[in-house]
Amino acid sequence: MNTRGRSSVVVFLMALSGIAAIALAGDRPDGLGLATRSVVFARHGVVAAAHPLAVQAGIDIMKKGGNAVDAAIAVNAALGFLEPCSSGIGGDVFVMVWDAKTKKLYALNGSGRAPAALTVDKVKAEADGTIPTYSPYAWTVPGAVRGWFDLHDRFGKLPMKDLLAPAIAMARDGEPVPQVIAGAWERSVRVFKDKPGFADVFMPGGHAPKEGEVFKNPALAKAYELLAKDGADAFYNGAIGASLVAFSKKNGGFFEASDLAAHKSEWVEPIGTTYRGVTLWEVPPNDQGLAALEMLNMLEGQDLAAMGRESADFWHLMIETKKIAFEDRAKYYADPKFAKVPVKGLLAKDYAAARAKLVDMRRALPRIDAGNPALTDGDTTYFAVADGEGNMVSMIQSNYTGFGSGYCVADWGFGIQDRGALFSLKPDSPNRLEPGKRPFHTIIPAMLTKDGVPWVAFGVMGGDMQPQGHVQIVVDLVDFGMNLQEAGDAPRFYHTGSSEPTGTLMTTGGILYLESGVSPDIRRELNRRGHRIQEVNPVAYGGYQAVSRDPVTGVLSAASESRKDGCAMGY
Repeated sequence: MNTRGRSSVVVFLMALSGIAAIALAGDRPDGLGLATRSVVFARHGVVAAAHPLAVQAGIDIMKKGGNAVDAAIAVNAALGFLEPCSSGIGGDVFVMVWDAKTKKLYALNGSGRAPAALTVDKVKAEADGTIPTYSPYAWTVPGAVRGWFDLHDRFGKLPMKDLLAPAIAMARDGEPVPQVIAGAWERSVRVFKDKPGFADVFMPGGHAPKEGEVFKNPALAKAYELLAKDGADAFYNGAIGASLVAFSKKNGGFFEASDLAAHKSEWVEPIGTTYRGVTLWEVPPNDQGLAALEMLNMLEGQDLAAMGRESADFWHLMIETKKIAFEDRAKYYADPKFAKVPVKGLLAKDYAAARAKLVDMRRALPRIDAGNPALTDGDTTYFAVADGEGNMVSMIQSNYTGFGSGYCVADWGFGIQDRGALFSLKPDSPNRLEPGKRPFHTIIPAMLTKDGVPWVAFGVMGGDMQPQGHVQIVVDLVDFGMNLQEAGDAPRFYHTGSSEPTGTLMTTGGILYLESGVSPDIRRELNRRGHRIQEVNPVAYGGYQAVSRDPVTGVLSAASESRKDGCAMGY
């Protein structure tokens, strides 16, 4: 960010903590939230995403007769070029779709699997026993492209070539890089500049594109053109996949052509829980959405509105509840094809009530054990789209850790994800690395329904921030009555350092970050209770996008928060 003058510096510092809203709009009359802008309302279609040009691409597709799914694919393809520090065809995708025709909610797991040749004994582990993050050991088959085409086959209206056309034109001709993305890009260069292929694709002129500088990726445009022509086979059985396998062999990876050819997405049943008259829906494991549901179940017995956001008790309860749910996340979440994940037991209301009793309102717990539920059957970009027909899409896509592993297939202009870093190397872990297995996954799209019809499609991008972000959004909407925009702009907490599915354990209570909208008095009290508070983390609090539909009038609304470059738009 380039700022001048004292007032600009003040705005810059507030923006880092996610509440630039203070510089743009006053407090709500009730003191609960802040809003940088009005909610967007429209009748025919709305899109909310992390880059305005991607939003425009989605709107244009709907204007041409496409539906919400068509628009979502166009948005994702555009973001793969416009926001490569978060997304791309070298990553995975998860999607929730409300289909107006069948009046049903669908979920797609578009995550990839470990190569068949990669076994635990071949991994050179880090000192803490985990898989090296920025390494070929962390590569899993990219699932995004197959996910696009599976979505399109089931729900799409317009030809795929029309959906990819906006992204092809952008990547070929170039677009200016906005502020937040430019900052993330610059931070990533420090980590990835020496990785094979990275500089060739993402460091034109030997540096990260600066704010306002035009970036082009003609190699990615060529890849999109081939996908438009030959479909997903171009990636999994064709020229793009062949280049990926050759690159893998050259750089110490384990991909074979058979790994790509065997990849498929999976349509799964969404999981949900009720909370004060609404239902939050998430994608089941290997995803982490279950943690948000566990947290809401534990919070349901508390009167959060009476506590108020201006009390230390409110923040303490939210944080401790997160810590409890994340211990179950660390112990149980894994690929259900390889492990028995006790989803129903973890979602049980009586289990949540018992777990909620672990909260000590006087002090922060340094260590928490996972529960014993009944065993029964069992750096990211988010965007949301709704159309005038009643269809709604909640979609999230990621490379993980920004540009993923940093290794880039330069011939086709994309980087390779490092989701496999989230496997455990411990032999007794349900999330242990095994050939053909999907790792524990962090990216989670969400949907809220009321009385069996869709209300809000939303997400909060950002690693382990996502479940705790989902819960904070739901609480702001339901308990505090905020509107779609206020819920996104309200100050958040981010707690990290919990036990992880990779095998690391929380022993000292983790680390707490609080946005500057949380008062000094609350900070002092939380510190007194034992929370280890660190100063502002400019990228910790995620990035919220949301769309909503009024079930009576059919009017659509959308919101995009101030922490990202994006916007919400309708027509």
